[in-house]
Amino acid sequence: MAEENKEPRSAIIDETPISPVRPTSHVRQNSLEKHLQHRPDPKELKERHILLDNNAAPSLQQAAQELERQRVTDSLKKGLEHRPDRADLEARNILPHSSAAPSIQGQQRELEKHMRADSLNEKLGHRPKPEDLVKEGILKEDPTSPGKELSEAEAGKKYEEAMEEEYAKREGGA
Repeated sequence: MAEENKEPRSAIIDETPISPVRPTSHVRQNSLEKHLQHRPDPKELKERHILLDNNAAPSLQQAAQELERQRVTDSLKKGLEHRPDRADLEARNILPHSSAAPSIQGQQRELEKHMRADSLNEKLGHRPKPEDLVKEGILKEDPTSPGKELSEAEAGKKYEEAMEEEYAKREGGA
């Protein structure tokens, strides 16, 4: 029996793994190694706010977070206390003067815009002709009439200037 035991020990011991060898386990192990090699450094993690950037002891980090949160909360409350009210914002044309739902305020603005355009077109349709203004003594001469070597562009410009002056007089500007 002693002679039978002289065989090398490795021949007697079965060293096959209990679980079957999976070729995918090496792929998975290589994948893990690859991810660990491309792991971001702590500085980058702190910049991305994944790791906390404080030098306090771990036992004090929670208290430091609470203090920072309380400071931010107090700052927001202080800012909200000094926030202007809705009427003031409407008076300064920051908020629209509307009681409509926010979902239809866009359509309301479009409708108001078209109504103003229609009103202006209506008023321009009833505007007196330059000849009538000359007859009434409002204008000294007809700025649209081609006279004294004025080109069409110059006549149009002169007419616009005369109308601006008239509007300024009516508004009390000039």
